[in-house]
Amino acid sequence: MSSSSSTRFDVVVVGSANLDLVARTSRLPKPGETVSGSHFFEACGGKGVNQAIASARAGARTAFVGALGRDHAGETLLAALIKDGVDVSAVQRVSAPTGRALIGVSDDGENSIIVVPGANHAISIDDIEKYKSLISSAKVLLCQLEVPLSVVQRAFELAGPSTKRILNPAPAQTLPHSLLGVVDIVTPNEHEVELLGGVSKLQSLGVKTVIVTQGEKGAMVVDETGTRQVDPFKVTPVDSTGAGDAFCGVLAARLALGESMSVALRAAVIAGALATQTEGAVPSLPLWSMVKTKLES
Repeated sequence: MSSSSSTRFDVVVVGSANLDLVARTSRLPKPGETVSGSHFFEACGGKGVNQAIASARAGARTAFVGALGRDHAGETLLAALIKDGVDVSAVQRVSAPTGRALIGVSDDGENSIIVVPGANHAISIDDIEKYKSLISSAKVLLCQLEVPLSVVQRAFELAGPSTKRILNPAPAQTLPHSLLGVVDIVTPNEHEVELLGGVSKLQSLGVKTVIVTQGEKGAMVVDETGTRQVDPFKVTPVDSTGAGDAFCGVLAARLALGESMSVALRAAVIAGALATQTEGAVPSLPLWSMVKTKLES
């Protein structure tokens, strides 16, 4: 794998890699119930991989820091990252099995997901220290919560003085003040922002910008200038898997490439909407040409 020690990346993503096992069904089962599925497919996923590939497709030079098992799923994910031009020199191969996500998707586009972390939880603070130069030189550092919290915290602490630090606080969990205190931008959805105590709580802990993704309603931004709404981009969703990751990856990429927050947000909302038009996570992440066309129209 190529060395990236001398390269400065637009976006560095520290996060998870999962192979998604997806079953389509007319409706999701209730507890104790079995429903019949219409079809099954496997796709590359994991919030880290999704956001790294979304960033790369949005035009940013992107590196991914994470762990894969020494198994077929690991090979599949590594190949997917390389195919989209993501730097994989900070991807470790470990003895634990590659992460898996078992995903049910109903005909109305809703999903239910069980994630088995596997290799994603084999990443340690010591591992992150090895990639200090990679992280500290990034224009944007983007993390989520599918790897150990201590690893996320350390990654943000290693970010350079000019690095913009973005946390996508998903899957939802309560977070220590020490972590939120070292983040510039937080991108929760409506459920996650409640769990974190609300927007004003996040601001009081030092988060400068809170961007709440609102699905079909677009997004809401709260920063030192006040609160503003980003209008939705109207589509009829097929599968919402990966939409939030498309939003985060494109936001990170466009900010790293020097776009204003308002333009980056518009692009991110469009990308999130476009991602609901195709099944699966990575397969649904839009190319920049698609987003750009909608952005200009």
